[in-house]
Amino acid sequence: MRDALACAARMSREVALMGGRLAQAIGRAPAAQESALAQALAFLNGMLAATAEAPARAPDDVDPIERIAARLSLPPEEIALIVLAAMPEEHEGYASVLRALHPRGEPFATAGLAAQLSCGSLRDRASLRRLLEDGAAATLGILALSGDAPFYERTLTLADGLWPVLCGIDAYPAALRAVAVAAAPAGLDQWLESPEIVRVRRAIAADERRLILAVADSETVAMHRAVAIASASGREWAVFERAPNATAASDRLALAHAVARGALPVFVPAASELPATAAPPALERFPGSVIVCARRGAAIESGVDLPVLTFDARPLSTLARERMWRDTLPELADHAPALASCYAIEPSTAAGVALDLRARAALNGGAVDVSSVADCVRVRCSLPGGAGLKLIRPAARWDQLVLRPDRKTLLVEALNRLRHQSTVLDRWKFLDGRPGARGVRVLLSGPPGTGKTLSAEVMANSLGVDLMVVDISRVVSKWIGETEKHLAQAFDAAERTRAVLLFDEADALFGKRTEVSDAHDRYANLETAYLLSRLEQFDGLVILSTNLKQNIDTAFLRRLEFVVDFDEPTASERETLWRCHLPPQAPLAGDVNLRELAALYPVVGGLIRNASVAAGFLAAAADAPIGRDHLIGAVRREYDKSAKAFPGAPAGAHPV
Repeated sequence: MRDALACAARMSREVALMGGRLAQAIGRAPAAQESALAQALAFLNGMLAATAEAPARAPDDVDPIERIAARLSLPPEEIALIVLAAMPEEHEGYASVLRALHPRGEPFATAGLAAQLSCGSLRDRASLRRLLEDGAAATLGILALSGDAPFYERTLTLADGLWPVLCGIDAYPAALRAVAVAAAPAGLDQWLESPEIVRVRRAIAADERRLILAVADSETVAMHRAVAIASASGREWAVFERAPNATAASDRLALAHAVARGALPVFVPAASELPATAAPPALERFPGSVIVCARRGAAIESGVDLPVLTFDARPLSTLARERMWRDTLPELADHAPALASCYAIEPSTAAGVALDLRARAALNGGAVDVSSVADCVRVRCSLPGGAGLKLIRPAARWDQLVLRPDRKTLLVEALNRLRHQSTVLDRWKFLDGRPGARGVRVLLSGPPGTGKTLSAEVMANSLGVDLMVVDISRVVSKWIGETEKHLAQAFDAAERTRAVLLFDEADALFGKRTEVSDAHDRYANLETAYLLSRLEQFDGLVILSTNLKQNIDTAFLRRLEFVVDFDEPTASERETLWRCHLPPQAPLAGDVNLRELAALYPVVGGLIRNASVAAGFLAAAADAPIGRDHLIGAVRREYDKSAKAFPGAPAGAHPV
């Protein structure tokens, strides 16, 4: 907007000139010499004389009042009505004069006063009435006539909060839910040059009168993409949050403020639920383009008499995300491919992550650290909702995972399928255009306690993302269609946050289909069919964990990239597990022989962990170091819990 001082001076002069016309009209009245009117005349003439000329401005400078006149093609008479309605906003003296002239003592002009100032004939009065009832300024809400009085006694007012804008102040009234959106972030260049978006940009740059529907996974993403398009089209923008019960009056107020600013209006629905339709604002007489944001799948309500242009704010490709990270965080340019594979976030979120990283680096007095990216992304990304979803911040490390080398190699290969997608899928064009090509599906099978869940946590931690565990007991519902709904929320949330999705005890969901003997079988098979389709289309890392691999439907097995079998640990692996689960800080007695424990008790890692913790508490209660008896007693309890015969304890052993 132009310099506020220059705009305010211009409006002060316009109001003073209107006051001069009002002074002339009062001066012609028979009672002009009465005390009240004489004071009004003196004030109006004094303001006219004291108002300086509007400051000189460059030829390309446009005042908001001129912008409104040009955008709406207003005649001089309609501009004069706007100035008359604005008079009480300029000075309390004008409000006092208008209060003295108003039939009900209100500090505003009336339609009758407007007629006295501008109408010399019946034709003029008819023209005035048309402007106040059907003119562009009145239709768009810039001007309003209020009150139940006869037409010429009705009050003439300016749109709420418009006066500061006319004076060059970029402020919105409380009645408008204006959303402050920063300039378009880096990283959208490739998307902005796509043919679909170029068409939208061309329409916006030409200010064609049309409704543009922006759809995305969320309204927020659609909003940021709309702002990016406006910026690339050389347009200012104004974003408004639109309530589900928004009225035509509130829509007109938003559009009036957009016109005064020369901005492209962008409407974002306040509702959080996925809408079946996107309700457009009241766009009568609005002269240009309007963007309405909605979630993917929404459609414009019927009855819109404007051309509708739609664009889809699809997630960026891996190559585009690489460029985004390089542009947003040049300090970590070497890590851009890895960041692009791990974090499929929007450029606006990436800009916030970069801001947080630099603030952390400034506090620590060091450089931007790639290890802090995960925490910053976690803060900036909203937590997913939905039934049966538990988000875990992984902390497990590779050195805590005791597996056969070939099993670890498979897990690393699964992670490399994610890390090197930009090379294989984007540059080398493998699986080009195939749905779900960016997904990695892994089955972990084996007895309980062999490290399946721990492996999932290690993989999530290695990627620097969260682990999203699906609680199957809460996902499965007896109501038809509810299970599929909960599963869709889980898959969508994992794709949106790029979390690793874990289905523990997966055989309960991914079990074999059965012959249809009743309605229950039919709907159970429908759930399995939905899972097959959604799993194949999933873009991310999904891990299925099961103790009963033989119960998994073979159709799922065909769709998995990796199947990793977890065996019970060998004696040497059990010794390593004992050393992992007994921290270096824990005091061990001299009679503890971990090699002996590993050789005598063939238990899995989960039981070794339980026994280690239990032995620690037994020793603490005895106020003694962790001894051989504590460990053997704890192992005995694990055998008892598992209903297995305890092998017994040897008479003695040498510590190792």
